Amino acid sequence: MTRIFFLLIALSIFANRLSAQETYRVKADKLRVRESSDPKSKVIGNIAQNGNITVLDASNDKFYKVKFKNREGWVSKDFVEKITPAAKPTTPQATTAQTGAATQTATSTDMYRVTADDLRVRQQADPKSKIVGYLPKNENVAVIDSSNTSFYKIKVTNGEGWVSKEFLVRVSPVKAVIEKTSVTASVPLVKTDYTNIIFFAVVALILITILYFSIKYASGNKFLIGFAVLVILVTGYFCYITFIQAKAVTGTFASIEDIQYKTFNFKSKDSVTVTDAYTDSIFTSKYVIEGDMIKLYDQQNTIMLLIRDDKTLIGEGFTRGTFTKK
Repeated sequence: MTRIFFLLIALSIFANRLSAQETYRVKADKLRVRESSDPKSKVIGNIAQNGNITVLDASNDKFYKVKFKNREGWVSKDFVEKITPAAKPTTPQATTAQTGAATQTATSTDMYRVTADDLRVRQQADPKSKIVGYLPKNENVAVIDSSNTSFYKIKVTNGEGWVSKEFLVRVSPVKAVIEKTSVTASVPLVKTDYTNIIFFAVVALILITILYFSIKYASGNKFLIGFAVLVILVTGYFCYITFIQAKAVTGTFASIEDIQYKTFNFKSKDSVTVTDAYTDSIFTSKYVIEGDMIKLYDQQNTIMLLIRDDKTLIGEGFTRGTFTKK
């Protein structure tokens, strides 16, 4: 009789463990599976976006223990979301109550604008806690918790952080988002600037005028005419590549500093793959080049990179750092 009693207890524990295993969906482009719950542990595999995984243990603050290819591993909680079965409403009144609750939750988030040049984003609501990033001036951020007397809790790149209340000013409430399952990279707007084209046209007109008078008053001196033509062509070429020809960036640029964005891999003329060290993820975004500045978006953050030369990029604002071409 005692054996049967213990057997029933064991079966009950086993059944509870099975029911605790829940299915989650991957939100990142490529989610890394690590050997342990240490962000520096060995990567044993990757799971593609929208892939389903089974969570075995959710007790860790930052990682889930999951089942992966007949073995077990650990993934970041920031890039997976629970798949919940759609529950059928029992009565119309229940549906109305759920809709009202969802609206109240969404409208409780407000949009604020940064007033400081480089606003520090900290891990906790403590002025001595670890800095996880910076926000440039006039950047818009969503405040998700304003209960603290000195700090706002905000939504940053693929995570959350705390900033000082002194350097944020309220803009407007954030509109409710319905059934948004993944974040798509938006393309920065390019402002058309005709200043360089007008300047090049004026320079070209001056060079043609100089060439005309050089030929007219050279008295048939072929050497003088040839020299004038050569100087004008060289000057025109350098003006073209400086003011007219669009700059292009190719290859992988990496930084050895302790910053959020570690590498930028420019695969095409408008697409770049970025490695985020703070959230242990990789994402792809569209980018544009305005003069010597590269601009791309990561959710609500604007990433800006200054082109110093063909092998060096300088991060501005939230992306502060030096990136060298591999």
